[in-house]
Amino acid sequence: MTDPIADFLTRLRNAIRAKHRIVEIPASKEKMEIARILKEKGYILNYKFEETPNKQGVVKVALKYHPETRVPAIKSIVRISRPGLRRYVNSHNIPRVLNGLGIAVISTSRGVISDKEARALNVGGEVLCYVY
Repeated sequence: MTDPIADFLTRLRNAIRAKHRIVEIPASKEKMEIARILKEKGYILNYKFEETPNKQGVVKVALKYHPETRVPAIKSIVRISRPGLRRYVNSHNIPRVLNGLGIAVISTSRGVISDKEARALNVGGEVLCYVY
């Protein structure tokens, strides 16, 4: 697999379309950090790392839906920086997603953080994805 982050986002997208409650994704530290940001911003209910017989383990993500209408909290989740075309921004050019209604997940020297945190810390980095 050449792009594990794209695989993570695609598994989330597919699970949302299929109306699944929980999705299992092969784990990595970067995927765990993206899941942490999604939980902090209210796009997922929870996430948990579970050991498996192989060393990698899995991240179990509990997806969030409206209780009555079953509309998912994540409308769109799009990969921005790809292995063939990296997208880096400095602290002055951090993108605003849907005029501030969505978030951009950015990998910086301070770790994987949201766009609002990157602006507050005045750091730039690689734009991983947009979520709204």
